[in-house]
Amino acid sequence: MSTITYHHIYQPGTDPSAPPLLLLHGTGGDERDLLRVGQMLSPGSALLSPRGDVSEGGARRFFARLAEGVFDPAEVTRRTHALADWLAAATKQYGLDPARLTAVGFSNGANIAATLLQLRPESLGAAVLLRPMVVLDQPARPGSLRGKRVLLLNGEFDPIVPVEHPPRLAALLQAGGADATVKFFPASHQLTSQDVSAAQAWLGGKSP
Repeated sequence: MSTITYHHIYQPGTDPSAPPLLLLHGTGGDERDLLRVGQMLSPGSALLSPRGDVSEGGARRFFARLAEGVFDPAEVTRRTHALADWLAAATKQYGLDPARLTAVGFSNGANIAATLLQLRPESLGAAVLLRPMVVLDQPARPGSLRGKRVLLLNGEFDPIVPVEHPPRLAALLQAGGADATVKFFPASHQLTSQDVSAAQAWLGGKSP
């Protein structure tokens, strides 16, 4: 097990039927960034929100990048396993069921949620990926994501995420058996009320 720990916020749930949420912020964010979003998406859910431990000129991230959209697969893999190891300890500490844990990640946070699904699928039960791109271009292991739902929400005018990336990422996750849904909105990289509405519906078991 990794000895890496993460500054984080944990808010206990008030509704046992609501899935616990793992909140993963984007570049330059911190552990407080997505708390309100999490509360809006699934009222009553327990919230576990770590702070990325990589600094890019003072901006927090969950793994480094060599340039915009360029990554070191070995570094991404190492950081993903470190987060997964911490998650295993944190879910045990807080009494959360990893099989019900739903990641809600934005940008860099969405990307590490996707690599968790690819490399450590036991860490998560489902994921809402807000503005994700392909970081590790490798399919999930066959059967490793069977029964897991993933929602990918992207902007048609996003200057950071190439338009072909979300369907490519969905295919990589579907290779592991994930039920992956891709939806585009007339938006840029920032989140909109349409993202929130779609994620709320999906978390409630409806079509986004």
